[in-house]
Amino acid sequence: MVVEAEIFPNILTCLKDSDEYVKKNCATLIREIAKHTPELAQLIVNAGGVAAVIDYVGDSCGNVRLPGIMMLGYVAAHSENLAMAVIVSKGVVQLAIALQEEQEDHIQAAAAWALGQAGRHTPEHAKAVAQANVLPTLLQCYLRAGSSEDLQTKAKKALKNILQKCVHLPALEPLLHDAPPNILKHVVAQFSKVLPHDPKARRLFVTSGGLKKVQEIKAEPGSALMEYINVINGCYPEEIVRYYSPGYSERLLERIDNHMPIMTQ
Repeated sequence: MVVEAEIFPNILTCLKDSDEYVKKNCATLIREIAKHTPELAQLIVNAGGVAAVIDYVGDSCGNVRLPGIMMLGYVAAHSENLAMAVIVSKGVVQLAIALQEEQEDHIQAAAAWALGQAGRHTPEHAKAVAQANVLPTLLQCYLRAGSSEDLQTKAKKALKNILQKCVHLPALEPLLHDAPPNILKHVVAQFSKVLPHDPKARRLFVTSGGLKKVQEIKAEPGSALMEYINVINGCYPEEIVRYYSPGYSERLLERIDNHMPIMTQ
């Protein structure tokens, strides 16, 4: 009934009202419509509603910002095309800023959830989200001792959603050094998918220190993580893998100590 009253696009002007209650109630109404069906979300997109809500998220803060963040997440959750509408309108950038700026855990949790919805569809979606540099921030929210259980859960889920689609290796590499084992598993899995087919990426993985870091990971024999590491190591000559393995330089020095010089007459 609300949509049939043809409130779009006229209602979008209320998102710029000087009264914060009017703005928030308007964003809440748009959120409630967007979450129902892909068709209703598409109607909002066609009316310019996603772009208007992204501006709203950028211009507001705190609990006033929250319904806008949620609306973008609901739109992105419906389908690949709707998620891409959020991405191309620079929605991921504003969600990333909200995740970084907001102090309240429940608002950060909403931003984390929305980013996960935008990035979970295809490698293209995941790359767009990862390039906004949200993965380290999501990891920080997950690992932070003071984070609420809800924020930790949503940050972890968003990381997993994005990581399982992301093949943009430069965005993944920082997580090799910082992620705990339950997240690291997903990161290493993505490298094991890409490196066998990309010679340039294999070389970069060595020069950036990625291969050395993988040798330092303590994985359970027979675990999925161990399998991923074996696939990565199989992309390189054995002597290269040995060279970057922990303790290799010490073993070389031992061989120097134990080596008998050849004496010439």
